[in-house]
Amino acid sequence: MNFLAHIFLSGENDKLKLGNFMADSIRGNTYKKYPKEIKKGILLHRAIDSFTDTHPIYRQSKHRLHEKYGHYSGVIMDIFYDHYLAKNWSNYSCEKLEDYAERFYEFAKENHHLLTDRIKGMLPYMIARNWLVSYSNLAGLEMILFQMDHKTKNRVAMHEAMVELAQFDKQFEQEFFV
Repeated sequence: MNFLAHIFLSGENDKLKLGNFMADSIRGNTYKKYPKEIKKGILLHRAIDSFTDTHPIYRQSKHRLHEKYGHYSGVIMDIFYDHYLAKNWSNYSCEKLEDYAERFYEFAKENHHLLTDRIKGMLPYMIARNWLVSYSNLAGLEMILFQMDHKTKNRVAMHEAMVELAQFDKQFEQEFFV
């Protein structure tokens, strides 16, 4: 769940950000019921995922995790890439990550009525634990992976991927920058 990257790649359009943020909780053509800018964000999210999932560098990163984490290696890599974006935030934005995250959280709360039920349930936890900023440090990253374990009923113990992060940190970060 690379929320930070999806939100950031939406530019300055807040409704596009919102659609991109909640797109994973919207299946098939049900996105068509949303307002125009939200729909665009959902479709942007899907385009970003398609591009990323087929990119050779991303596949190389994900391959290091695949034997142990299977299908969830992609989820873990998405989270790791959000870590590198947050960690290197000043390379991409003049705005402090804390301020950027706070503005997004406020917009999401103000537009609660547009969110899916799944996102409505998750948002208070996301804000309370400040996920978007938490990606920037290892303790926060591990907390997010533990939460993903809970969400997936501990199918693969994603939090253990912190071992692979430490082992392949330089390679993962170099691949992120490509």
